[in-house]
Parts: sequence; C-alpha cells; structure tokens
Amino acid sequence: MTDVFETYRDGDVRDLIAEYPLAWVCAADGGMAAASLLPLLGEDGPDGRVTHLLGHMGRRNPLFAQLTASPRSLILFQGPQAYISPEHAGRRDWAPTWNYAQLRIEAEVEFLPDETAMSVDVLSDAVERGRPDPWQSSEIGPRYDGMLRAIVAFRAKVTAVHGRFKLGQDEARPTFERIAASHEDAALVRWMRRFER
Repeated sequence: MTDVFETYRDGDVRDLIAEYPLAWVCAADGGMAAASLLPLLGEDGPDGRVTHLLGHMGRRNPLFAQLTASPRSLILFQGPQAYISPEHAGRRDWAPTWNYAQLRIEAEVEFLPDETAMSVDVLSDAVERGRPDPWQSSEIGPRYDGMLRAIVAFRAKVTAVHGRFKLGQDEARPTFERIAASHEDAALVRWMRRFER
C-alpha cells in the first residue's frame, strides 16, 4: 500500500528544488563520506521529470576528490518544515507533530570544468531573478578568472528520487483547516494546501 506522504508528482519535485535549492550533496561510496551544502538547479527532461542537477563546488572541497574517485552521490533537499503544536490544531487531545517536505536523490556526478562559468551564470540568474537590479558575474571584474579556477561545475544525473511530503494529508478536515488557518509559516501552509486531500 502506498504511503500517502510518498505520493507526489514530477512538478512537486521540480518546484521543491527550485524553491529550496540548497541541498546536502554526499559521497555515497567510501568509509568516512564527505558531504557539503551546495545550491543546485534542476534540469528537466522532455517528460517534465528532473533528470539532472547542475551545480559547482570548490576544488579544495573534500567532496570533489571523493566524487572524482567514485561519482555515486546522495543528494538531500529539505523543503518547507515546521513544528505543529496542538495549539495550531485547536485540540489539547491531539499529539504535536512536524510537517515537512524532503527529497532523497541518488545520482551520478560528472565534473565539467569547461562549463564552470556557465554554471555560475545559470545559478546566479536563477537566484537573482525578480530582484530590481539582478547581479551579473561580469561585475566581479578581474578577480573572476581566479575565482573560476578555484571551482568546478558538475552535473549530477538523477538515478532515483524518493520524496516524502508530510504535510497534514492524514488529518481530519476540521483539524487540517485549523492548522492551515493558524500556522505562522506561510510557505509551509502553501505546500500543505498543495497536498490537501
């Protein structure tokens, strides 16, 4: 039987990555695995599924050496999350819980030194989008070339996606509505509404 919290669509995966791009990238092989928080962008295939994740990291990051030796990685995204008190539910006989959205993505990492400048520009464009005066990498000036030599682009080919969207889908309708109306985290409530029965 399918877990209600593990029922989601390709668009949910795509949007969670776009809204919460900072992910733990972990080496999946080796004894003491290296791990690092890195911002990533999802790249979609023709069917709308996320097929790759684009990012860059410092060449001195221990993760670079470990993924060069063995490219298997586990990538962990955390979306909206917050504590849900019985006060939110309006019921003293209700147990507190935590609502959250998460993705565990298995991937094969390929380093792309020739695409480093492009990866910086694409990521910058994505996170600067909507600002009145978006920043451009050309504004760094002569230091930019040195910075580029210190980092390397990578593309992670997605081999498996495991999502868990625990957003109140199991609550009785009056309790769900009370939580959604009283919770102070607007992003969490928006994602709860997205997954409501």
